[in-house]
Amino acid sequence: MAKPPAGMTTAIRSVEAADTAACGRIIYEAFSGISERHGFPPDFPSEEAGEQLASNLIANPSIFGVVAEADGRVVGSNFVSEGDPIRGVGPITVDPAYQRSGIGRRLMQAVLARGEGAAGIRLLQDAFNTSSIALYASLGFEIKEPVLLVAGKPESPPPSGLAIRPMTEQDVNACAAICERVHGFPRTSDVRDALQIFKPFVVERGGRIAGYLTSATFWLANHGVAETEQDMRVLMAGAATMTAEPMSFLLPVRQAGLFRWCLEHGMRVVKPMTLMAIGAYREPKGCWFPSVLY
Repeated sequence: MAKPPAGMTTAIRSVEAADTAACGRIIYEAFSGISERHGFPPDFPSEEAGEQLASNLIANPSIFGVVAEADGRVVGSNFVSEGDPIRGVGPITVDPAYQRSGIGRRLMQAVLARGEGAAGIRLLQDAFNTSSIALYASLGFEIKEPVLLVAGKPESPPPSGLAIRPMTEQDVNACAAICERVHGFPRTSDVRDALQIFKPFVVERGGRIAGYLTSATFWLANHGVAETEQDMRVLMAGAATMTAEPMSFLLPVRQAGLFRWCLEHGMRVVKPMTLMAIGAYREPKGCWFPSVLY
């Protein structure tokens, strides 16, 4: 890895639309670099995919972003979601040529300062990235949950007796109530964003919503909750039949029964991650999985 230029001047400022291309390139290069060094597939297939993510983040009014500039050039970025009581951090990325120079710490400090006073702040990090987990721990984050990225299509149809269908705007309050029962807080803003961008699904039991997931095939944005493990199994199997692409999501592996079900039904483990948190954290009371934010 190249050594950062000596004597460089760095500054942190709010992100702007004009930063989209630079942020997208860095997102792609930074994540590709760390994945390749550890033998894992890249999170983004191309620089264009990184740029699309940056564009969506910068345009979202409920997301606050910052960039780092070195001698007037964008060399890193970080984002924090602000629409719900719990803030979610990421993605944080630094240009590979400027890593190990303290820029990542300054980008994290900027979003933590922004989130001061929130009920809690969370993030997901690649468990094989020992540098990032050490950075986050030194800033006050605590490890809460081991997580695995799981992908594939369940190889059996959903059992009868429960209904799986696309989510509608009329379902948002019911979904928020389930999330609050499981986690102790709602994710109403996140669910509404998913309705605008993705194709969320709900599972109904006895004529009422018993669970939901927000983006069946895009794990970065996919979070889900259900009242029981059986509800979640049916939701996943049903959503898989209504999507052309393989499913992908972050599975908290302490849910051993759901993990075994995924493996038995042809899904595969892609990589390990870690859920970390500052502030309020209640052990979930139900079946759940996080997005890359939390």
